[in-house]
This record gives sequence, C-alpha cells and structure tokens, in this order.
Amino acid sequence: MTSLLHLGAIVGGVVGSVALAGYVARLVFGSAELPRVLRRRQEQPAVPAGRPLERVAADLRRLSAQLVRVPAGAPMARRRGLQAAYDDVLVEAARLLEVPQTLDAVPPGRARDVERLRVQTALATAGLVVPD
Repeated sequence: MTSLLHLGAIVGGVVGSVALAGYVARLVFGSAELPRVLRRRQEQPAVPAGRPLERVAADLRRLSAQLVRVPAGAPMARRRGLQAAYDDVLVEAARLLEVPQTLDAVPPGRARDVERLRVQTALATAGLVVPD
C-alpha cells in the first residue's frame, strides 16, 4: 500500500511538472495569459486631460460674442455669469496650452481684468487667437 502511494506521488509529480513546463512554454511564446491577479496593469493609452483645444477655442469665441452683445439694460447677473463662464474657459485653454495664469485666483475687479488681458495675450503668443 505504501509503495502504491509513493508511485502515485511520483506519477503526480511528473505529470504536474510536465503540465507546468507546457504552461510556462505557452506563456513565453504568447499563446497563454497569466491569471488576471498576476498580470501587471496594462498601460492604457494616455487620455487627454480635458476637452479638445478646438472645442475650447470655439467656446471662447462663442462666449466672447455673447459678452459683446449683452444689451445695456440687461441684468448685471447675466453679464457676470457670461464673464465667469468666459474666464473658466480661458483658464481651461491656458491649462491645455501650459500657459501660466492666475485668473482663477484673482478677485473680480481691475486686477482680474488685467490678468484676463495678459492670459489672452499669452494664449495668442502660444498660437490660440482669443477674441477680446
């Protein structure tokens, strides 16, 4: 009985070794995959951080045109809302083109207006023509 157990263990060891060698060979030559828990995370293609620059530029043009067309008697909330939206898209464009800006940190007023003009000029220098 003991010799039969030894023989079974030897046969099991040989069969297991051959199976393992075959699996390793398939891994090496690419016809098998590692189990999911052992696989390294596959590098995903870089996803752009944010919207395409073309869409951001189109939004800048649209918002600039809307700001120019705000009638004189319109509520101040409308002008401020459009200006805030324009500034947000301007910051997004600056981030996409890696233009330094502090527009989102400057409080509303003359300093923010000056920073807005500076960012528009820097974006134009970087190749994105931003309407005034």
